[in-house]
Amino acid sequence: MADTIHCSVLSPEGSIFEGEVTFIEAHALDGRLGILPNHAPIITALGDGPLRIRIEGQDDRKWQVSGGFLEMLDNHASILAEVLTED
Repeated sequence: MADTIHCSVLSPEGSIFEGEVTFIEAHALDGRLGILPNHAPIITALGDGPLRIRIEGQDDRKWQVSGGFLEMLDNHASILAEVLTED
């Protein structure tokens, strides 16, 4: 069992983050979503709200997102954000 998720955070301007994370929290259209390693496959639209990723041994990375999508498949998460500002 994997204990990390390979995470890519992308915006129209390009790649914002690429690396191994232990937790992802995002604001989907129907509420907050928490993703841990080995999460079931999911594709969801993102609403307006925070995006937070946890990297082992480091401070959490945080952004404010306005729209986009999150896909989780086989411990790979792709986050495509329309508007992304770092907190």
